[in-house]
Amino acid sequence: MGLFAAGISLNALADMMSPVGAWNTIDDETQKPKSVVRIMEKDGVVSGAVEKIFDPAKQDSRCDECASDDPRKGKPVVGMTILTGLKKDGDNVYGGGNILDPANGKVYNAKVTVIDGGKKLEMRGSILFFGRTQTWIRVE
Repeated sequence: MGLFAAGISLNALADMMSPVGAWNTIDDETQKPKSVVRIMEKDGVVSGAVEKIFDPAKQDSRCDECASDDPRKGKPVVGMTILTGLKKDGDNVYGGGNILDPANGKVYNAKVTVIDGGKKLEMRGSILFFGRTQTWIRVE
């Protein structure tokens, strides 16, 4: 019985250290939740889509700044896949993918690291040596 309970606890911990789930993105300036991104995993590849935008004035935002050859150009941001192609790259680290900033249409190299016992996610977007890291907060 004790081994079974320990197995459940280890599985729950492993699930918490996965990026799969819903995350509040945080505005760099206001430090308030900006959107909810739902991260999914299929066949070992992680992707994420915008599920909700908190600012009512931006609910109908579209990716007008996306490159003309990007199929997301002009499409609604809510429901849009912005995080693509990430694969496990170590303990609690997923890399090798891309993230789109729908506000400016730029696509960055992406790396995510699950931290703080699975409560937070460090999202690193970069081009060459330039980039920034945001901390996202788990919703569920």
